[in-house]
Amino acid sequence: MGRTHALSGAALWLAAVPFLGREDWLGTHALSLSSHQVIAGGVVAAGAGLLPDIDHHNGRIANTLGPITRTLCRWVSRASGGHRHATHSLLFALAMGVAMSQLAIHFRYGWWAVLFILVGFGLRGLGLDFEGHEFWSGLKDCVMAGIAVYLMHDLDMGFVAYPVVAGCLAHLLGDCLTPRGCLLLWPVNWRMEIVLVPRTDGRVERLVVVPVLAIAIVVLTIHTLDGAFLSRWLP
Repeated sequence: MGRTHALSGAALWLAAVPFLGREDWLGTHALSLSSHQVIAGGVVAAGAGLLPDIDHHNGRIANTLGPITRTLCRWVSRASGGHRHATHSLLFALAMGVAMSQLAIHFRYGWWAVLFILVGFGLRGLGLDFEGHEFWSGLKDCVMAGIAVYLMHDLDMGFVAYPVVAGCLAHLLGDCLTPRGCLLLWPVNWRMEIVLVPRTDGRVERLVVVPVLAIAIVVLTIHTLDGAFLSRWLP
């Protein structure tokens, strides 16, 4: 479900942006984001949409940076109780949001390193690879992730907790619609499962879910950024 997770993370972030700017709802916590920040948030949310699968020893995340990410995923899997346990919970989503926010605010170089990895996760999730050429696919993802970090390195990303949490929540929602569900309230042993997608990477996901999400992202991007562009150019 890598493609679905990446797309749904970006879509949920774009859908949330207008509400996060509502001062009448959020007061001083409301966000005032530039168009560049909105797009950067979408990139981060797409990568964060893969984060809960950091407990999968042979998933898309594990294969992003070769033995480095495979080893990391094995360690996380053992520590979290296996696939779809601790990392597939609301607590994990909130913890990742707080951790990423602290990095972006207080540890710039650490944030750049994490941003590089997140973008790599998103690219790997989208599956835009060279079929049968793992090395060149990985090199392409590294180059594109490096370009993304360069373009985003001067942006104020103090709001990054929001797109990270959005990406993780989109992942959890998607997995709850498949067999096995998620332990949303981990460590409480209660599994949320409403099976609407009977098989991951099956026909329903490829032919229905992915196209719908892609269209939603285009529509939400136009809707969200239109106001920002108009306010910049109109008196």
